[in-house]
Amino acid sequence: MSAKLLRPFLGIALLIASAHVGLAQTLPSPAEAQELLQNPAMVARLQQMVQSSGLTPDQIRERLKAQGYPESLLDQYLPGGSGDSTAVPGTDVFAAVRALGLADSSSVDSLSIAARRHRAVTARTDSAFMDTLQRALRDDSTRAAIRSLLDSRKLQREVSDSGFKVFGLDLFERESSLFNPNSSAATDANYRFGAGDQLVLILTGDVEKSYKLSVTKEGFVVIPDVGAVNVAGLTRSQLEDALYSRLGRVYSGVRRGAGATTHFYIDVSQIGTNQIFINGDVQHPGSYSVSRAGTVMTALYQAGGPTGNGSMRDVQVRRNGQTVATLDVYDYALHGDATNDIRLENGDIVFVPPRGPQVRVAGYVLRPATYEVKPNQTVADLVAMAGGFTESADRRSIQIDRIVPPSERTAAGSDRRVVDVPSDLFSTAPVRAGDVLLVHEIARRVANRVDVKGNVWTPGAVALTPGMRLHDALRQVGGLKPDSYLGQVIVTRLRADSTREMLRTAVYDTTGRAVDDIPLKDGDEITVFSTTQLRPTRYVTIAGSVRRPGRIPYREGMTLRDAVLLANGLEEGALLTNAEIARLPENRAAGQVAVTRTVPLDSTYLFTRGPDGRYIGPPGVQAPTAKAPEVPLQPYDAILIKQQPDWVLQRSVTLSGEVMYPGTYALTTKSERLSDVLQRAGGLTSSAYPEGMVLVRRHDNVGRIAVDLPAVEDNARSVDNLSLVDGDSIFIPPYSPVVLIRGSVNAPSAVAYLPGADIDYYVRSAGGPNIQGDFGRAYVMQPNGHLQTRHRTHLFWTSRPVPQPGSTVFVPAKDPNARRDWGQLAATTTSILGSLVAIAAIVRR
Repeated sequence: MSAKLLRPFLGIALLIASAHVGLAQTLPSPAEAQELLQNPAMVARLQQMVQSSGLTPDQIRERLKAQGYPESLLDQYLPGGSGDSTAVPGTDVFAAVRALGLADSSSVDSLSIAARRHRAVTARTDSAFMDTLQRALRDDSTRAAIRSLLDSRKLQREVSDSGFKVFGLDLFERESSLFNPNSSAATDANYRFGAGDQLVLILTGDVEKSYKLSVTKEGFVVIPDVGAVNVAGLTRSQLEDALYSRLGRVYSGVRRGAGATTHFYIDVSQIGTNQIFINGDVQHPGSYSVSRAGTVMTALYQAGGPTGNGSMRDVQVRRNGQTVATLDVYDYALHGDATNDIRLENGDIVFVPPRGPQVRVAGYVLRPATYEVKPNQTVADLVAMAGGFTESADRRSIQIDRIVPPSERTAAGSDRRVVDVPSDLFSTAPVRAGDVLLVHEIARRVANRVDVKGNVWTPGAVALTPGMRLHDALRQVGGLKPDSYLGQVIVTRLRADSTREMLRTAVYDTTGRAVDDIPLKDGDEITVFSTTQLRPTRYVTIAGSVRRPGRIPYREGMTLRDAVLLANGLEEGALLTNAEIARLPENRAAGQVAVTRTVPLDSTYLFTRGPDGRYIGPPGVQAPTAKAPEVPLQPYDAILIKQQPDWVLQRSVTLSGEVMYPGTYALTTKSERLSDVLQRAGGLTSSAYPEGMVLVRRHDNVGRIAVDLPAVEDNARSVDNLSLVDGDSIFIPPYSPVVLIRGSVNAPSAVAYLPGADIDYYVRSAGGPNIQGDFGRAYVMQPNGHLQTRHRTHLFWTSRPVPQPGSTVFVPAKDPNARRDWGQLAATTTSILGSLVAIAAIVRR
């Protein structure tokens, strides 16, 4: 499973698998899981190192080849490289960068350690974590716990406040230079010079000189004209004292006091390194080169910090076989105190022993975590380590889940016990190894309040005051809205057994003055109702020749004219003599569901008018000029605006091809026919091929209609002289003396028309049917659109269609699902032969 897929499971696995299976040591920490997603930053740093070396890509490839590395090893990190930004660089990459001198060794070592740690986390995540999770899921109690957690709305809070994170480890899990001292930075007054340091000596006054001095491994520097000066182990002030003496012998102006005519300045320009050793319970024990300004924290960071089993409160520095200092990382992490973070010297050993007792602090503290404790630490100390209580913590007591010491375990199942520590014992109650301190949340219930809901101006909570009554609470929320239902206000009261009872009263007016002014209690809930919400939604419907038919909210005083306006007015062609309204009946006893009435309309319902008041819609609208009376509506009326009989906008057809005047022609009547429109278009041209006419009807998606135009030309009463409809398209092609052969034939092609040749001739001309062709189902589409197929006319004779010029022969493919019933075919053949024998016998008689 990849890191991205593992990430959502880390919190649950840490919380459940370790508790139920006891394998928490094999699980990655959340910080380790986060590190799995930080590869791009590592690759970007390596790219910066390579690209800032000053070498061109070709020079880098040449040097790689000379060193015995593949030329393309560093291509991903060169300008324009497009490798995988999530891949962790291998050890060969860091070795090559170090061998080519593309960056200083300390930077390369730091990045290499980060990559090695990343690979270790990845390997541990991919194997041990999955093994742990799989073993945990085989346990019934673990599965039950997972189901319970997934069903709980507090999952996120419980995981974040669980305290399973070991405090302090995250200091060393981030890729940063937090404890990597700047090798070129200025040193403090306590820094002691040593081998590898680069010093700068500047003389001013009578003498203007500057020298770069290197401290030899023997601990001295050589100053021109002065000689060797021992600097090993000296602080800046001690070295200055020595230089006053040595320089004064050569330069007479160098002296202390106001009479000096030559002054000097000495400082470090480059700090050297110490070789130190880090072992014990650290992530990556070994030998490291650290800056001479480096401290114990510097060394710990280089080694990846302590492991989960390593101590952070007893980090020892051993020098010449003696323990010279002990560092408590908690001093730095909790208080920012680096007093005991001493500078290391060459050959020092930093040793991290196994951790001491641990106590987990969970719940409502600022920093839930697992803390390493020292002897005699108390509950108060642990709360302080955890940053103190949150605002919602219950500070009256802390619950401890304690592991009973082996000597006190008297019976099976008594290995753990719960201890409640009151607040007055926090500072004296000691903690023990394995304790879990749980800080609970205070009750979420808000006391001393009354909730007012519903149709009031400012609904919400109201503080309960002594002697408060219903009208007091209603007055505090601004009173009732004007449409409030005054007949009943409900007060819901919480009983001692958590059930609720309901009280009710009426109010006189919207100020909340109650008929029975109920005394209120803590937790009461007041509900005020709205007559608007209680009233059913009333409406009218309008249909027919209006622009936006549908349902319209009913308003008191609404008229038919209002409804037409709310429907965006009438459509063209609306009938303005009358409309129909269907109204709910007063009596439904006889099964009647509506009563209809016809109401008058007039020209004033035509709202489309110009500035002069004249109607600017389509002509021919018949409407009375006298103003019809306004028609009041009632709720649920159904209005129908009728359409004028035979009223339509212009309808048109399109003529193209070999006609005298092609174009789009408007139909003059609903019954205008094909011959009429062709006559209006001037008839056909001399090159027209009427047998190939194409008529396409788009209305209702009809498509092409087969029409025999020569028959229409001979007789206007022919059935092919169709009445045209809006959108018809007519195309008259020129004469085409070819026949197209398409479908499952060996060579689909066009063949010259041969008078009298049947379908077989044209199929053979295209190479015959191919292996998929079903020749028996071949058909012809004649140029006028008619389809003709092969069909049997007598027992042994088949009619074959004869294609005309411009037609298409089509051979379909065989149906792969069709199966021939040979038994039925044999039975039919036998029956036919029997009938033939009987007929022959009768003829012979």
